[in-house]
Amino acid sequence: MVIKKAIILAAGFGKRLLPLTKEQPKPLLEVKGKKLLDYSISFLLANGVSDIIINSHYLHEQISNFVNERYPNIKISYEKEILDTGGGILNVLPFFQGENFLVLNSDTIWTNDYKIDLKKLTDVFYEGKNKAALLLATKENSFDSNLSGDFGIDEQGFLNKKAKNYIYTGCQILNPDIFNKKNAPSSFSMNEIWEDLIKDNSLNGHVSSCTFLHATNLEIYNQLNSSKTIDL
Repeated sequence: MVIKKAIILAAGFGKRLLPLTKEQPKPLLEVKGKKLLDYSISFLLANGVSDIIINSHYLHEQISNFVNERYPNIKISYEKEILDTGGGILNVLPFFQGENFLVLNSDTIWTNDYKIDLKKLTDVFYEGKNKAALLLATKENSFDSNLSGDFGIDEQGFLNKKAKNYIYTGCQILNPDIFNKKNAPSSFSMNEIWEDLIKDNSLNGHVSSCTFLHATNLEIYNQLNSSKTIDL
């Protein structure tokens, strides 16, 4: 089964990439000549996702202008007050019309190398409890060697916080029902939802074999652009 709807999270301030983000939002910064937001959008479109919405807050006019010019069919959700990762998703829940949907962080470089992982993540989601599934990376496969782990994963593919051996890549599939206890608009982190799912043994995961490229901070961003081993 193919997921047809998605949100790209692009509302953050990008403080760890200052001074580059003083006058330009992080999703519009370029890595190897292509904007971070372009990587996310291209990946979704190439994998059959037809309905996309992007949340924005910081320097939102630039994101709106870019999307309206390049991708007129993509919707924008402007947050007058920033709602964090969970609140931003909850705010646009009607867009998904009760369907399961994808979430992408816009500071990960999404390439078609992830196509197989997306298919496997979708399978894991539907073979699990159909609530949430997160795409993970090993620390060994992370370009940024300083990133710490976020989750452990058991033999059944359920995530936990016992042994944080795996990094969250910024890709997840969600069932809208997991937000039933939240009221919009409200500001909260997806960590709150994940914690509840872990307690219920309902948070699934799949570990990617791709090199995890993430614009963590200014130092890593510069390394990504100067690296001769990365061919995008």
